[in-house]
Amino acid sequence: MEQTYVMVKPDGVQRGLVGEIISRIEKRGLKIVALRMNVISEATAKEHYSEHAAKPFFPGLVGFITSGPSVSMVVEGKDAIRVMRAINGATNPVDAAPGTVRGDFALDVGRNVVHASDSPEAAAREIAIHFKDSEIGNYSRIDEVCLYE
Repeated sequence: MEQTYVMVKPDGVQRGLVGEIISRIEKRGLKIVALRMNVISEATAKEHYSEHAAKPFFPGLVGFITSGPSVSMVVEGKDAIRVMRAINGATNPVDAAPGTVRGDFALDVGRNVVHASDSPEAAAREIAIHFKDSEIGNYSRIDEVCLYE
């Protein structure tokens, strides 16, 4: 099964959306195999968003991500990366469909509630930044027999 990294950003935590987002993930049939709430350090934020380091919004992004607690997760399931990106909706909430996390709960691209890896390479890199292998669980959902062919 594929794994992806998901973060409920500080705005999502501050707005009390963590439970709603986790519920959507689990109801869709994905499973959470690692979960942590913490304030991400500046060094970790810079490493996580390193591909944006030269962009003008980078300092503000790092400042925002480190401004309060966030919830980091490793989510697992068939096509987990694509499924999570569909659950989250378009990066810019203006373009996000109703029924997606961003379509339902966000208005501004700089406060778009959630992050999810956009590729297998990004997922592997981001998971390694935020979790040790020993922190990632391995279990079966009782309904997996109903979810997959």
